Amino acid sequence: MKLIILDRDGTINEEHADFIKSPEEWIPLPGALEAVAKLNHAGWRTIIASNQSGLGRGLFDVAALNAMHAKMHKLLSALGGRMDAVFYCPHTPTDNCSCRKPLPGLFEQIIERTGVDAHTIPSPGDSLRDMQAAVAAGCEPHLVLTGNALQYRGQKLPDTFPSNTITHLDFAAFADFIIAREKDQEKKAP
Repeated sequence: MKLIILDRDGTINEEHADFIKSPEEWIPLPGALEAVAKLNHAGWRTIIASNQSGLGRGLFDVAALNAMHAKMHKLLSALGGRMDAVFYCPHTPTDNCSCRKPLPGLFEQIIERTGVDAHTIPSPGDSLRDMQAAVAAGCEPHLVLTGNALQYRGQKLPDTFPSNTITHLDFAAFADFIIAREKDQEKKAP
């Protein structure tokens, strides 16, 4: 199974400093859902790993989160794409859980559930904690320069980022990179 574990807010949909709290606030980034569908058509499964501390903070409930994801699934379906699963951490930073990124708990749950070798999993996100969680789980870190990472466009990443972080202009550029790399590897195979 070819698997991508991706972040949600700031990676495939707009980021809000005061949280995404409703389906109306869940707005896909330009080209992001089309890129998910493109990856799906190339045989990749996509699973979201997302911190959703707005739940723990009481800013929205599980019904609202499910409605956001229903909107995402509907929009993806209309493009011929799908999100295979959504894993999320509902805890606040003070809850000391193991599933809140930058800790790798969500990634470990996904890897255990799917049985996919972590080292074969590209993991795009828009923040340092996304990269840290990916690396801690053994996945390949990909920073999309949208959402929280918009500030890094046109400059060198700070040394706090894992040294093997690969950067992309946005999620569509990430998808193009993954598909092109795979085709290149197929050409080189004996």
